[in-house]
Amino acid sequence: MTRRKVGFRGIGTENVRFAMRAMVAQKLRSFLTLLGIVAGVATVIAMVSFVSGFNDAVTDSFSSFGTTLVQFQKYEPRFGGGRLPEDQKRRRDLTIEDAEALKETATLAASVSQERYLFGNDAANLTVKTPEGQEGNNPTFVGTNPDYAPSNNAFIQDGRFFVDADVTHTARTCVIGPQTAEALFGKKDPIGRTVLVNGVAFNVIGLLEKKGSFLGGDADNILIIPISTFDEMFPQVKNGGGDTIHIATVPKDPKRMYEMMDQEVAILRARRGLKASQPNDFAIFTSEAQLKTFQQITGGIAGAMVLIAAIALLVGGVGVMNIMLVSVTERTREIGVRKALGATRKDIAMQFLVEAISLTGVGGAIGIAVGLGIAMLVRLVFEFPAAAPLWSIILGFGVSTAVGLIFGLWPALKAAKQDPIEALRYE
Repeated sequence: MTRRKVGFRGIGTENVRFAMRAMVAQKLRSFLTLLGIVAGVATVIAMVSFVSGFNDAVTDSFSSFGTTLVQFQKYEPRFGGGRLPEDQKRRRDLTIEDAEALKETATLAASVSQERYLFGNDAANLTVKTPEGQEGNNPTFVGTNPDYAPSNNAFIQDGRFFVDADVTHTARTCVIGPQTAEALFGKKDPIGRTVLVNGVAFNVIGLLEKKGSFLGGDADNILIIPISTFDEMFPQVKNGGGDTIHIATVPKDPKRMYEMMDQEVAILRARRGLKASQPNDFAIFTSEAQLKTFQQITGGIAGAMVLIAAIALLVGGVGVMNIMLVSVTERTREIGVRKALGATRKDIAMQFLVEAISLTGVGGAIGIAVGLGIAMLVRLVFEFPAAAPLWSIILGFGVSTAVGLIFGLWPALKAAKQDPIEALRYE
């Protein structure tokens, strides 16, 4: 029993100590050998940090707008700009009447929001300021109805949202986001104050709760007015043939979101006279579908970075194998002495295998530190939500030690097979 414990201790603690001494004795050679391992593990940690942080941020952003949101619009969602396809240009506009038809006949829908937005030159020429001359920071400008709040998961922090009377009477009332309120009024209470939109006075009746940024835009920098007032001020948007209206809907029962979507698609297709063989001439946007699209993109990026990391680890593994083969040659006489003193092939193999694993383990630890440092630096400098989950750190260290095990096996076996007599004669 005692002999077994001593053997295990020799295999474990003593071999690790020998490995550390060998690395210290050959600092430059060990450092150059570790570079590939450090680069590969650091890439894995940094990549996982970026992808995980981005996915978490996107998921939170979509959740803030409601995971059951189903939105109908004229054009397909586009990211990064580019020209519209010709078939989309020929599409008919969605109308307020379409939205009202959904409101009346879509029995599974809890709310139906009619929304118009200012884009292009109209948005660029928009002026929003207080009577005292304090200007807003180019807020998103929206015309809508009372269903906007429940459809877009928007909550009022202070004051109230629109009611049907505001739309019916083309009221000069507005609801603003917290960033817009701060730009216009600073720390003052905005409720009851006046905002001039292209010189037209609006009374602030509501302040939205903070949501944060979403897909490059700030959801808190927004100014909302009744859609009837919007159409009166900007008739060119309604009649200009552009992306004139968005219809946002949410189901009464979240579990029946897709049933509601099918019901609403059928209603719109019937209104627009589409035959069964014809595709939809309108776009459907769902938070879940867009979230999956983003996750596919980040998954592809992650796959490419994993490939780069794998190449770096392969190079590092080859370097470890090379350095261990050199070490076996340099220490041939030492191997012969150990065998002459009673060391078995298993003892010799374990010594060199532990040395290879220790070498790559140290490289893995350095790589983890470098990867976490890169993620932290990016988080601080660019305010990017990089976050490394615990499993990625464990994975990085596990992969690095596995590289040592795989690429150190051949040199270890070569050392174990040395003939003790020939080894003692080696000069």
